[in-house]
Order: sequence, then C-alpha cells, then structure tokens
Amino acid sequence: MRGRLRAKQALRRLIFMIAAVVLLSSLLRAQTLSLQALVTPSTIILKNGHPVTFAVHGFIEFKSLAELFTYIDSQMRRWNLPGGLNEEQRKQLAEELLRRGIESRVVSMEDERPLETLVTYTSDELRQALARIRETIPAGYDDAFLAVQEKWKNSLNCWSASPSIPGRALSNWYPIEEGIVLYGVTYDSTEHFWQAVKYQPEVRVADLTDLLAVFQQKDWGPWLRRLDDDAKIYLPNAYAVEFLRHNLTRKRLEWFRAELGRHGLNATDHVRAAQQRGAVPFRFSAFEEKVLWGDLADVFHLVYTFSAPDDPIRKTLAERHFDAIYLGERKMGFISEEFRSLMLEIWRVKFLKMARFREVISSIPMEIRLSHFLNDGDSPDIPIPVYVEYLNRIRDLARGK
Repeated sequence: MRGRLRAKQALRRLIFMIAAVVLLSSLLRAQTLSLQALVTPSTIILKNGHPVTFAVHGFIEFKSLAELFTYIDSQMRRWNLPGGLNEEQRKQLAEELLRRGIESRVVSMEDERPLETLVTYTSDELRQALARIRETIPAGYDDAFLAVQEKWKNSLNCWSASPSIPGRALSNWYPIEEGIVLYGVTYDSTEHFWQAVKYQPEVRVADLTDLLAVFQQKDWGPWLRRLDDDAKIYLPNAYAVEFLRHNLTRKRLEWFRAELGRHGLNATDHVRAAQQRGAVPFRFSAFEEKVLWGDLADVFHLVYTFSAPDDPIRKTLAERHFDAIYLGERKMGFISEEFRSLMLEIWRVKFLKMARFREVISSIPMEIRLSHFLNDGDSPDIPIPVYVEYLNRIRDLARGK
C-alpha cells in the first residue's frame, strides 16, 4: 500500500515537473525576438504585455517601423513648400530619419532583445531576412539596417543602464563614492557638475519658481509655431524644439514646480550650491540631476536662445542669468563650442587623474568604438556626435597615445 502511495506521489511530481518545463519553454519562446520579426515593419515588440516604443528626436514615439514610415512621409510633405527643401535635401532628410528610427528601434532603452538579435546574426543572414519582407519598405531600408548592425557589432553604448560594467562606469551618471573635485568644489558625479554649472551661482530657488509662474501664464503655441515653420531653425535643432514642446506644457511646468517643493529646498537656497556635495552625499541622484535640474535649466536657456530679439521673455531670463553659462570669470554661450569643450575638461579629471576610472577606459580595446545612444535623444548643450568624439579622444589620452 505504501509502495503504491509513493509511486503515485512520484508520478505527480514527475507530471508537475514536466508541466513546469513546458510552461517555462513556452515563456522563453514568447520572450525571444526573431530576426525576421525585428526587420518586418509592422512588428510591434511587446514586453510584459506592453509595446516597446522607440523615438525620433527623443520625443516623437512609435510602436512599429511602419508608423515611422508614415511620419517620414509627413515630413517630406511638410518641407515640400516654398522656403522648404529641394528634392535632394528632402531625400537626405528621409534617409537620415529612417536610419535614426531604425537605430532607435534596435538600441532600445527598455529592451535588450532587439540589439541582441541584430548583433548575433551575420550580415548575410540579415540580408536574407530583409529579402523575405513582404511589406512595402522605403528606399534605403536594407542599407540602413545593415549600417546599424555594422555599427553596433563594434560599439559599446556608454550609459548608466549598460549591460557592460565599463559602459556604466563611462557614463556621466556613474556615482563616484569619493566624489570628484571640479573647479575647487566636490560633486557626486560629473553629471552633478554638468547640470549645476548651468545655474549662475547667485540664482536661488525663488528665482526658478518666479520664472515658472511666468512661463505658466504664457501661451507657447505661437512661439513654437515660429520654430516649426522655419526649416532653417527646426531642422538643425529638431531635438531642442521637440524638447521644448514637451516641457513647455502647463502640466510639465507644474511638475517642475512640484519637484522643487519636494526636496526640502528653501526659497533662498542657491541652486548651484544645492547640487554640490554637502554633509550628506548624493542628495540628488544623477537621474534627478538630469530630469529636474538639467531639463529645467535647458528649458530656460533654450527659450532665451530661440526667442526673437524683441521678445520680453529674453530680458526676464537674462535678469536671472539664463543668457549664458557662468563659471568663474568665464561667460559662455549655452549653445557654444566653448561650453561643449567643458565636458572634455571635466573628463580629463575623471579619466586621466582618477586612477580607477583611467584603468576602466584604458581597458576597452581600441577596436571597440565608444558610443552613446539613448532613444535617438540628442542634447543641445553638447550634441551626441561631439560627446562621442570627446569620449574616444579621452580614451586615446588615457592610453597614452
């Protein structure tokens, strides 16, 4: 009797184990992403039941490459007007938007599977998958996918959530336990310095709340339309314009005001000093530095930069010192080569004078291109191509080249 009971129990355990293996296999199959699915324009990639979106210019989001095609067509019509672009220029714009969209789809901030899929197949296998597509694709689609594959088979994406530890350590967001001394003051990371320096030392929290109140009362629609309608302004500064469109909504401006009140700040606190390392390190995370302090400063600096010379908002911003970057005796334009080169100066400290970070950047083989790609988001203060050029130059210096 006991023998039969034990046999039944063993059988139940075996059935349970088989069922568990089948279920696990099914889940794993659901989580894989085939190369064919990746290159098929209509594919919507799901993660935890939700679409994995990607973007062009950081803020114009899509669920599928087919949606991207529609957007590109709209841009071709948009600039096919007097004062717009000629045929060759529109062709170049279409090719650029297509490549940027495909790269944003592949190098996802939410899901590693697209990049994993693309770089674990050969270029011949990619060509075969592209040849099997039965949907309408624009000219240059195959070449764009092949170019993205070639780039990321030989590149390391240096950002805070990189699956590679060196990739994380090379990010400005990487927290530095001992702090980093820049221009005589200690910061928790290079990101903390980069965002804090956008505020002139005398700017107080009260100045920011006053400016936000002014911004919330203004109708930004006509102001943005002036940028949208001018190809010479919009096209070279598309990310900055889309950034402003996102952040000048009443909801977003109210969010900034609420965040300023959430961190125990006093109205008289000086903003740059608040972001420096005090008695307690990491008062603000690198993420907070970017999305609160950095984005808010960028809004003010960009509105000053893109406003018409006779717009009263320029005088209002200049009175709070958002007409330039102030560092000691230096006064630098927000969109200027001088301000951008400041990144190289602070990296000389992190990667050339701090032994542990010098060893990290020196250890990455020269065959690997150091890169930085975040959902096709650019950066008006230091464009991504410039950022990447500086990062690779610093590695050369760290290796003693």
